[in-house]
Amino acid sequence: MNEFQRRRTKDRIIVLMLLVMLLVYLFPIYWMFSTATKTLAEAFALPPRWIWVPKLEHFENIFYEGAGGELGRVMRLETERRPSPFLRQFSNSIIVSFVSTGLATFLGALSGYVFSRMSVKGKNDLLFVILSSRMLPPVAIAIPLALMYRALGLFDTRFGLVIMYTVFNLAFAVWMLRSFVDDIPREYEEAAQVDGYSRFQTFFKFILPEMRVGMVATAIFSLIMTWNEFTFSLLLTSDRARTAIPAIAHSLGTAGVNWGHIAAGSLLMVGPVVVFTFLLGDNLIRGFTFGAIKE
Repeated sequence: MNEFQRRRTKDRIIVLMLLVMLLVYLFPIYWMFSTATKTLAEAFALPPRWIWVPKLEHFENIFYEGAGGELGRVMRLETERRPSPFLRQFSNSIIVSFVSTGLATFLGALSGYVFSRMSVKGKNDLLFVILSSRMLPPVAIAIPLALMYRALGLFDTRFGLVIMYTVFNLAFAVWMLRSFVDDIPREYEEAAQVDGYSRFQTFFKFILPEMRVGMVATAIFSLIMTWNEFTFSLLLTSDRARTAIPAIAHSLGTAGVNWGHIAAGSLLMVGPVVVFTFLLGDNLIRGFTFGAIKE
C-alpha cells in the first residue's frame, strides 16, 4: 500500500467515525421527533415503525388540560378542554432566560473590564471567590435560598428567578469576558483618553464594541445553562413563575409517563435555543477562535 492509499484509507476511517458520532448525537433528536409525532401505540410498537404518518396531537394536547392534556397533571377526566399552564410556563422560560442572560452578560463585561484594567486589592482572591460560587451544586444552597425568597417576597416571581439566574451566570461571564478584555490592546484606551474621552466613555465607545464577539459567546452559554436549569426553578417557584423544564419533568408522575408529551415539550424547548445559537453562530465560532487567531 503506497502513501496515497494509506492517506485515503485514513481519511475514510475518520469520515466513518464522524458519521457514527453524528448518528449517536442526532439519535435523541430523532427519538423526540418520532415519539412526538406518533401515537403511543406506534411509539412503543415492536418492531419499531420507521415509516409513519406524522400526527400533531401531542403538540396540541400540551396546551390543554384533561384527557392527558396538561403535562403530568392528569388529575381527573375532563369533558371540556381548558388551556393548560404550559404556554405561561414556556413564556416564563423565554422571559427569565433572555433577561437574566442579558444582565449577566452586561454585568460580566463591566466586571471583566474592572478586573482586567484596574488595580483591585485582592483581585486574585476575589476572582477565586467568584469562581468558587459555581463549585457548589445548586441543591446545596437551594433550601436556604427558598426560605430567604419566601421572607423577601421573591418566591414564585419572575423577578426572583431573574436575580437568581443572573447571579448564577455572572461568575462564568466575569471569567470569560475578563480574558477577552485582556486581549484588547491598552493603546485603544490610551489614545481615546488622549482625545479627551473619560474612562466611562472609552469603555462604551471603544472597548465594549471590541468585546462583542466574547459577549455573544458568553450570552449563548449563559442562555443554554439558564434555559436548561431545573433545581432553582423547581424549588423557588410554584405555579405563576415556574418555567417549562420542571413542568415537562412532571410527566414522570404517578399518573403514568406520557412520553408523547415529554417528546413534544422537549422539541418545543429545543427550538428557541437553536434559533438563538444559529443567528449568532458566526460570532460564537469567532469567539472560540479569538485567542488562536491572535496567537
